Amino acid sequence: MQVRHLVETSNQPHVILRVIPFDGTSFPTAGHGLDYAHGPVSALDTAQLDTSHGSELVYAVGKLETYRLVLDRMEQATLKPAASRELIHRIAKDT
Repeated sequence: MQVRHLVETSNQPHVILRVIPFDGTSFPTAGHGLDYAHGPVSALDTAQLDTSHGSELVYAVGKLETYRLVLDRMEQATLKPAASRELIHRIAKDT
């Protein structure tokens, strides 16, 4: 079951799992995927968007700041990693 796999995978040190709760919390970018690749050289940061017309890579500084802000807001709307694992674990038990 995928839910159990998420819980198991989230225990790995390089994985951070955060869940947006079902309590009606709104969050940005609902409806399309956003991956943000970053590292020690910020000039190489890239956002990858899944859009209705296909995948789009974004690397313009202004746009990257916007997507970083979106991800920061999304993180604020999520449960902490331990609470996220617990919620997923409870969902797995209930199904």
